[in-house]
Amino acid sequence: MGVAKYIKDEQDGIRDVVYQSGIRVKTCYTPEDLAAVEFDYEKDLGHPGEFPFTRSLHPLGYRSRAWTTRQYTGFGTPEETNKRFKLMISHGQTGLNVAFDLPTQMGYDSDDPRVVGEVGRVGMAVNSLRDFEIAFKDIPLDRIGSGLTINAVASIMLAMYQSVAEKFGYPKEKISATPQNDILKEMVGRGAWIFPVDPAVRLVGDAIEYSIRQLPRCNPVSICGYHIRESGATPAQEVAYAFEIAKTYIEEVQDRGLTAEAFVGSFSFNFNVYGNLWEQIAKFRAARKLWARMLKEEYAVTNPKNLFLRGLFGGGGSGLTKAQPENNIMRGAFYALAAALSGAQTTALCSFDEAYTIPTPRAALLSLRTLEIIMDEVGLRDTVDPLAGSYFVETLNKQMEEKILAEHAGHLPHRRVGPATVHQVGHHVLSGPGPAFERFQRAGHLAVVPRAAQLS
Repeated sequence: MGVAKYIKDEQDGIRDVVYQSGIRVKTCYTPEDLAAVEFDYEKDLGHPGEFPFTRSLHPLGYRSRAWTTRQYTGFGTPEETNKRFKLMISHGQTGLNVAFDLPTQMGYDSDDPRVVGEVGRVGMAVNSLRDFEIAFKDIPLDRIGSGLTINAVASIMLAMYQSVAEKFGYPKEKISATPQNDILKEMVGRGAWIFPVDPAVRLVGDAIEYSIRQLPRCNPVSICGYHIRESGATPAQEVAYAFEIAKTYIEEVQDRGLTAEAFVGSFSFNFNVYGNLWEQIAKFRAARKLWARMLKEEYAVTNPKNLFLRGLFGGGGSGLTKAQPENNIMRGAFYALAAALSGAQTTALCSFDEAYTIPTPRAALLSLRTLEIIMDEVGLRDTVDPLAGSYFVETLNKQMEEKILAEHAGHLPHRRVGPATVHQVGHHVLSGPGPAFERFQRAGHLAVVPRAAQLS
């Protein structure tokens, strides 16, 4: 479940605490601990809204606006999905996060005999543009942004989204969509991929290049540490591996003659929230700082807005249990608290019944209300980064940075995952010296998860 390791004595006293990322926690922290990690306010923290953005992307934080809520929604038919979209929006949800069923994710039609039993099971089934028209009917697409949680065929779904929006009368310059479109994390953490590495990465680059020219409000890729964490990575590894994947996409587009400054501001991230509260907070604060510093130092990005680590910090399903599922309501509330104390821009909270089913309307609304209560009733909008300056939190933040950077320096270990090896992905052999293959191999990331087995 991602909790810390607690070593206790015979009287149940805690003798030692070790976080998943390998950080040992002391009983008490003092100014000496900050000195030991060479903490410097200007270099490590700074003011909210200023480089390195450890505290916040914006000077006023939640005082200027509450976070965007995007509950993960979509199941069965487009008609059912549209009904749930409207229910959540009518209750105050401010964005959409669209779930697609596995056949759609893998490029199959619903009547293909190979997908029997999977149609509409974990998301909405899409077979044609008409399905998109039904799903997004009467949704104000100039005001409601949509996350499209799909990867191998993300470019097709983005094209469908644009086509439907224009048919409904919304100019392409006014619509906001975020296709997940992170195929490398599918290859190392989840398995819903279709094409080999190089053409798959090239397709990601195509979507990025098209979006910056034609869809200025769209975020053409959402790099997902989330699924890597769900696959067993530590919080530090989650961030480190996501950044390595992001660098592969940056270099793919740079090879086309574009500078990182021209497009990296449209990147977003999807990170996981579950487990120890303090480790999660340190992870996000450290990630904002390291991302900004990496872009500035390695890619010569100077526009402050292009240095933002933007994205969705969402409650992780691996923290939920099927047994006594009502306990997941409390778990979710603490995941939301961790996201808020981390300065999340956008969040989606897992629903209490998500451990065993698509969320019911009641469960989905409880999660939405939890996010609203966090913002409106308990003081999370009072001041920016309320934990700043804490001896414990700032020491932990520096230690988390070191753990993330150590993963970068050491790269990923090559390992076997089921029947796949470092050079084989499901039914495809990763052959040839393609640039994306070589970059990802150099980073040690080609221990690849086989394609979704139930559809092979």
